[in-house]
Amino acid sequence: MTKTLPLRSYQFFLSIIFLLFSAPLLAQDEGEEEKPKLTLGGALRFNYNLSSWKDGQKDRGGDFGYDMFRINAVGTYKNIFLNVEYRLYSEAFGGGFLKQGWMGYKFNEEDQIQVGLTQVPFGLQQYNSHNWFFNLTYYVGLEDDHDMGIKYIHDSERIQYQLAFFKNAEELQFGSTSEIDPSRYSYDIAGRNKEINQFNGKFIYKLGKDRNHQLGTSVQYGGIYNLDTKETGDHHGFAFHYEYLGEKWNVKAQGMIVDHNPITPDTISDNVLQFGAYGGTYGVAADFNLYSLAVSRSIPVEIGPISNLEFYNDFGFMDKAEDDFEDSFMNVTGVLITAGKVYTYIDYAAGYNHSWLGGNYVDDFSAGNPDAKWEARFNINIGYYF
Repeated sequence: MTKTLPLRSYQFFLSIIFLLFSAPLLAQDEGEEEKPKLTLGGALRFNYNLSSWKDGQKDRGGDFGYDMFRINAVGTYKNIFLNVEYRLYSEAFGGGFLKQGWMGYKFNEEDQIQVGLTQVPFGLQQYNSHNWFFNLTYYVGLEDDHDMGIKYIHDSERIQYQLAFFKNAEELQFGSTSEIDPSRYSYDIAGRNKEINQFNGKFIYKLGKDRNHQLGTSVQYGGIYNLDTKETGDHHGFAFHYEYLGEKWNVKAQGMIVDHNPITPDTISDNVLQFGAYGGTYGVAADFNLYSLAVSRSIPVEIGPISNLEFYNDFGFMDKAEDDFEDSFMNVTGVLITAGKVYTYIDYAAGYNHSWLGGNYVDDFSAGNPDAKWEARFNINIGYYF
């Protein structure tokens, strides 16, 4: 049976759009004058890696090459603002694509609204990690994910909450039955299924004298439209998260329950979905729990241009619901070196049934391999941020 969202959901969406564009006109005094401001920035990064599962690369002593070039633009005019980031990778990693891009309106110091390709308020933000590889949450579309929609943010001294509606993930084809283009930054459902009409809610309470203990919970619910059956299933997620924001220490702890229920043809399994980013797709288990713990310690130093060393360890565990699926693990130990505007990540990333860390790229995050072994990649990423 096809599941549809009620008419009032769309009425709510349209009313928020009207509010976004009418509020600036109502809030400005006729005699007020302010010039638009635009700030440009970006980054250029290079990468060295040596992988345990690549014999040819080990014979060469690793490879060093181009990683990414990006351009950022931040614009403001009165209380209207813009935030855009466009990235250029090699063709093998998807080429050029928009990482994020949204317009917004700031009602006051605590409340704002954003429209466009904006970050999904689910779990720890902006990142659930400290390293260049992110945490395991990123590879299943649950860390630094960006979708097309509208988001309201309230952030006060003690509480923060975010409410959002996302019409879909980044859509580049606009065809009747076209699959999503996997040339994108954040992982989304791909193949013969599409994310549609997703609602998100997130709440954080800030504890302690300096409000450096942040305890929160996140929920999301949305549709999964199947291009073959033309029916809409659903997906939902719940997360409980904690972050400690100390002067030198940072701790991120999180637990997630995630279920996907697509309505697929009888000949297609519904316990695996395709996810895509960086120009490629792989399978992900439809239902799983995901647990992560990330800890870092910053040490200010004066070593030539080097001003800070941040040591970290980020761990993730994906507990798949299917009994015959093998679970996935990831652990990254490393250090971030800060030298002016140059940031260097030195990471030792290890994975078990991890599509990006050895093994079988196609199904490590779904069925996995019972005979898999831990694989590792030593990685150095050097970036100049301007």
